[in-house]
Amino acid sequence: MEEPKYRIRALHTERTITVYQAYRPGIGLPAARDGRFPESWKRDRMTWIKPSFLWMMYRCGWGEKEGQETVLAVEITREGFEWALRNACLSHYKRGFHTDQASWKRQLRQAPARVQWDPERDLHLRPLAHRSLQLGLAGEASRRYADEWTVSITDVTPLAHEVHGLVRAGDLEAAARLLPREEPYKEPAGLLDHLRADHLRARAPEPAEA
Repeated sequence: MEEPKYRIRALHTERTITVYQAYRPGIGLPAARDGRFPESWKRDRMTWIKPSFLWMMYRCGWGEKEGQETVLAVEITREGFEWALRNACLSHYKRGFHTDQASWKRQLRQAPARVQWDPERDLHLRPLAHRSLQLGLAGEASRRYADEWTVSITDVTPLAHEVHGLVRAGDLEAAARLLPREEPYKEPAGLLDHLRADHLRARAPEPAEA
């Protein structure tokens, strides 16, 4: 069965969903140790969370990029995650989806969250045909993420390095067995309709009057 182009796939339970981020050790290690983000984590800045482990590996270079050496699995409440999605807008203007560019820009300024869909990645970090959700949190959403929604924070840098080592050794089957089990997220009806391009609200021109 062909994978839908726009769908959330994630490690999740009935109550939580796991997302990934990567930080310098000065932020990542205290966060994993204490199970919450330290005071030095800036709650007034936009932060991007990613349900896809392999997209995070693409972004942080398997935890080897400068400033992204500590990879975190952040378990947050589904209630918070879905609140962010309901209050999000797309990070890019799409003609035929948004009413017009000016109204989209207003939404972007006002929304506490934004979404972009980037190509999912395989074990070699090559792009796939279907998309992976990236969720940007700012303002109220960023503060609630850090101080209300977070259930646990785990340092998964050793896992990233182990999977990368197996990929480099050519043992893709062993690498795949170590990946987090990311399954389709059962979304409430309509949750993503305002965020998916496959729900384009095509606005056909009005027929000319005779």
